[in-house]
Order: sequence, then structure tokens, then C-alpha cells
Amino acid sequence: MSPKRDQPGKRGGSSKRGGPPDRTGSAAGSGKGLGRGSGAAGRPDRPRDGAGKRDGAGKPRDGAGKRDGVGKPRDGAGGRRGEAPREGSAPRRGGGPERFRGAERFRVGGEGRGLAGDRPPSGERGADRDKGAGGEQIEGRRAVREALLAGRRRIREVWMDGALEPAPVLDEIIRLAERAGVPVRMTPKIDQLSRTDAAQGVIARGDPLPLAVDDELLADPKAFLLALDGVTDPRNLGAILRTAEGAGATGVFLPRRRSVHVTPAVTKAAAGAVEHLPIALVSGIPALLERARRAGVWAVGLDERGPGDLFSLDLATERVVLVLGAEGRGLSRLARERCDVLVQIPMLGRLPSLNVATAAGLAAYEVARRRRRATTEGV
Repeated sequence: MSPKRDQPGKRGGSSKRGGPPDRTGSAAGSGKGLGRGSGAAGRPDRPRDGAGKRDGAGKPRDGAGKRDGVGKPRDGAGGRRGEAPREGSAPRRGGGPERFRGAERFRVGGEGRGLAGDRPPSGERGADRDKGAGGEQIEGRRAVREALLAGRRRIREVWMDGALEPAPVLDEIIRLAERAGVPVRMTPKIDQLSRTDAAQGVIARGDPLPLAVDDELLADPKAFLLALDGVTDPRNLGAILRTAEGAGATGVFLPRRRSVHVTPAVTKAAAGAVEHLPIALVSGIPALLERARRAGVWAVGLDERGPGDLFSLDLATERVVLVLGAEGRGLSRLARERCDVLVQIPMLGRLPSLNVATAAGLAAYEVARRRRRATTEGV
């Protein structure tokens, strides 16, 4: 049964506040049941069946936080989505349509990514593997410098915070960019482009990192490789890549799934190592280790329960691939079974194990130390 029009508070009846309802939409009215143009607009109201009812489209009528018939937020505290903020309102940091035009160009150039709020989730699998190893966005002074210096891929543009204090590395970045024909743009809003917490005021964008061929890495007569079995933390991966490159590794294998690939956080932590260290993606680490065995490459797995000792490893001078497991769980069962040797890092304190990046650093430099000694002694 439809509501009676002579009920208190309903249109056509007496108001609860003791006066007739204001049909002119003036500010003096009670505010109950006002239509779209109520209040400051001063337009007459449209009749309704009752206060608080919904129109034919099923949307609530006028009021704070209500929506109109097309499902858009009404003009009020926040305005419509996509509209410029009202005059006098404070812009939202890093979000909204008030971003500067350079940020929008970054969005277009980065396949819809590259803005604050568009950061990839932890453990991101990376970009399309057919297009490379990822790493299109490069953040941090050293990382951008190495990308320009290595010349391994095309760098399309460099952005700098216009308020940075002068520094030799910034002058070098500008000089290298000019030499390579890369535009350098200044902006006070570098944080809107950043995907990491500390871009150091410098961001570059380029082509994806080229992928190495896994069979070629295994065939190298001086193969010194690392295989990472499910490392998901970008900072760990970046630290491992930086250490591996410094120790003279010839390549790194990453699984295509259940592993972080090269993201802005990785390039930042690696400090330019991704520009010099070959990276190959494989379907799985256990299958890779089987192929490594057939190619004559020794697989040495780091495991806290391993029977061997890293510092007694005699295989360091051979063609070798160091296998490291994921944070927490370590090596998977299949990867452990397919390693030729399992070694542990002696722990002299109370903790049972080390962070995977620290373990990778110790193992890589132990191999480098033994190889260097063998070369010096002519063994």
C-alpha cells in the first residue's frame, strides 16, 4: 500500500518541524525530500512518493554521499570522480587527476604503470616474459648511471627532481644522457613517478632487460652461475644480483613462476648490477639442474642441513651453479634432490641460518676466492 500523503513528514502533509514544506528549494526549508536543485541552486523540487524513497532507477535521491540515477557521486564533499577538485580544496598527494602532465606521459609510456599508487605487489612475477626480463623503470642514482653507461638497452627518458643539491653523479648522469641522446626532464613531483621508497630524485625509463639464453650460460667453459629457487623479496633479489655481479658470476637463473623478477625495487637494490649480469628465465629450477648435470656443470645447493661445509668446497674451481632456496622454506624437495652437493654455512652463534641474500654473498665470494687463488697459483 502506498504511503498516505497526509502523514507527518511526507510531502503534501504537515512538517514535523511545525511548518509547511518549502517547495521553492530555499535554504529556509526543512531539507527533507528536496530534489536535485535544492539548497543553493534554488530550483523547484520534483514531486516524490515519500521521503527516503528511491527513484525508478533504484538509486537513492539527494543527500550527503548519495548517488544520482547514473551511479556517479553527486556534487558534494568530493565531487564527481574524474572532475578537478573544487577551488580551495587540498590536492591529494600522489593521486587524482591533478597529477602533472609528465606523470601521465609516464603512465602511457609504461603500459599504464609507473605512478604512485600503481606499484606492483610484493612478489610480482614481472612483465610479459616474451618482452624481456622486466626492469623498464629504473630508480636510484647509481642504477640510472649504470643503465646509461652499459648501453645494453635503450633508455628513453630520464627524470630528475629539480630541487636536488648538486652532486658529481648527477652531472655524470646528465652528461651520459646527452651523449646517448636521452632527454633529461626536471620536475618537482618525482615522487609521483616513483614505485620505491627512495628513488634518490632520479628515475629513468627504458626497454626491458634482454634475456640471456640458459643453454649458452650452461655451455660457458667458465660458468659461475646462481639459480634462485623461489626468491620472492625484491630487495633480496636485488642484493643477490649486486653481490653476484661483484663476485664475477657469469649469470643468474630465475624461475618464471613463484619468483620475483626485475621490478623497480630490484633495480634500486641491485644498484646497476642488472645492466651487466646476464639473467635467464627457466620453467623450473629442478629441470634446470637436470640439464646442468648433462652439460657437466656441478650443482651446489646451500642447505642448513647439508652434510658438507661451504668453506671446504673443492668444486669451486669447476663449472658450478650455486642453488639457493626461498626465504623461510629454503630449497624445494626436487631442487634438493637434484643438487650434486649440499653444503651448509657454519653458524657459530645461536641463530640457525642466514638471510638468503647474505648466504648468497658468502657462497659467491667463496667461489670467487678459490678461483682467484687457483689462477694465482696456476692450478
